[in-house]
Amino acid sequence: MNKEPIVIIENLDHYYGKGNLRKQILFNINLILKAGEVVILKGPSGSGKTTLLTLMGGLRSPQMGSLKVLGKELVGTQKQVLVKTRRNIGYIFQAHNLLDCLTARQNVQMSLELHNGFSSAELKQKSTEMLEAVGLGDYVNYYPKNLSGGQKQRVAIARALVSHPKMVLADEPTASLDSKSGYDVVSLMQKLAKEKECTILIVTHDNRILDVADRIIELEDGHLVT
Repeated sequence: MNKEPIVIIENLDHYYGKGNLRKQILFNINLILKAGEVVILKGPSGSGKTTLLTLMGGLRSPQMGSLKVLGKELVGTQKQVLVKTRRNIGYIFQAHNLLDCLTARQNVQMSLELHNGFSSAELKQKSTEMLEAVGLGDYVNYYPKNLSGGQKQRVAIARALVSHPKMVLADEPTASLDSKSGYDVVSLMQKLAKEKECTILIVTHDNRILDVADRIIELEDGHLVT
């Protein structure tokens, strides 16, 4: 069965700065991501990987070419379209970005609270179930300061996945983890991608996790190398 494209990028260019300081970061990017596939994006530091990730995620406005996410064109669109698009996307960053004043469950629940229609009991239940799915059922009420690096990253993954997003964008999710924790975390993302038909794009330098990908793409100096 042919999967629907979640992201369609055509002839995308991106620049930073203005006037004489304007510098091109991405050059003529063409890429399609389909539902349920796990794609790894590799490339040296400064090659534009994080820029491409933030453009796909609606975290910054794309400038030239075409970038469609979930059927919506993001080039030249209004702020509220970007905001709406972001609601369907889960983000996992290198620094897990957990709030220290909230428990693991409350950190996960925050992500659900962006979506209407859940009672407080449902919010609690869904957040707890997601933490159980990532192997943290016994740590639901722990604060981040009492969790290991691997456990914090699992909380961040639970938070990204709890609202069943159509796409997850992960920027160096294993950078702060030892090889076993890193592999476990990415295998978990792969499993959830398959179960929930969720598209996952992982930006990484970590060669230990390449075999979880359906395909690997590479950026070099802002150009996509296939």
